[in-house]
Amino acid sequence: MDDKKIDAVEKAPVYKRRRGDRKDGRLLRSIEPIAIFSLYVMDSRNDANNYISDSVELSAIQKYVHKKRNEGFDGINAMYVLVAAYVRVVSQRPGINRFINGHRIYARNNIEVSMMVKKQMTLNAPETMFKFFFKPEYTINDVYKDMHTKIYAYQNEPDSDESEDLDSFFHKALKFPRWILRLFMKLLYKLDYHGLIPPSLLELSPFHGSMVVSSMGSLGVPSVFHHLYNFGNVPMFITFSTNRHENEVQTDGTVVRKHYLDFFITMDDRICDGQYYAEALHEFRKYLKNPELLETPPKEIVQDIP
Repeated sequence: MDDKKIDAVEKAPVYKRRRGDRKDGRLLRSIEPIAIFSLYVMDSRNDANNYISDSVELSAIQKYVHKKRNEGFDGINAMYVLVAAYVRVVSQRPGINRFINGHRIYARNNIEVSMMVKKQMTLNAPETMFKFFFKPEYTINDVYKDMHTKIYAYQNEPDSDESEDLDSFFHKALKFPRWILRLFMKLLYKLDYHGLIPPSLLELSPFHGSMVVSSMGSLGVPSVFHHLYNFGNVPMFITFSTNRHENEVQTDGTVVRKHYLDFFITMDDRICDGQYYAEALHEFRKYLKNPELLETPPKEIVQDIP
């Protein structure tokens, strides 16, 4: 980590854990009463889904990806740019990294992004869910290193133990009869409500985290609005595709074929208001249009409200 990142971390306030905080987040105590009341009106995440679809012209990302591949960043693509842009937005608009459990709103301690990874792009190839942990001062180089190392090992190394713990947990759980699994899930819901799920399970769980991302273009289909999970606390799901081309007429009458990155976002309406989401989206688009900005750490890490 370079000096700029160290300075950013040192300037960030350190919060002592207080009564009411969870292992994965800090209870926000200055939230407006109407926002707290809405948690009882919209009881589950899928009661409170908001959706937005947007797109950016892809030439800047393509140019940047080509440059990075020439620098030795093997396999880097639009997905890494999108995830790095999300991490940077969280560093400046931390409210999108809040979550809700037990009818309370928390600021998450980490930036945790989950995604499904297939061994091979074939119909019946095995797949697993990866969870990546990022820091708000990360550059795109840091994001690429953390993600690519795990994904490459899983897809190319037969003896890789990446995500073995999660797969092992599911295999063991599914050996029990269905009625036991149903009781187990009810217990997990109650433990989660009170913030009592063990940290080791929280670290594995793809249902607890900041965001889930999915590349629909790699499947050869357009993006879709993906539902959120009522279990856990993930407040955002982003799907994206780079498959769309459009022939556009320019002011001089010529026709130019343009390539677009389409992204669809499903978000929990209860974690922050519309203006906050709008500003976060503007930031997100800014970094997608100018990925070079992700090369350097942010000048300041913005902290969420008390």
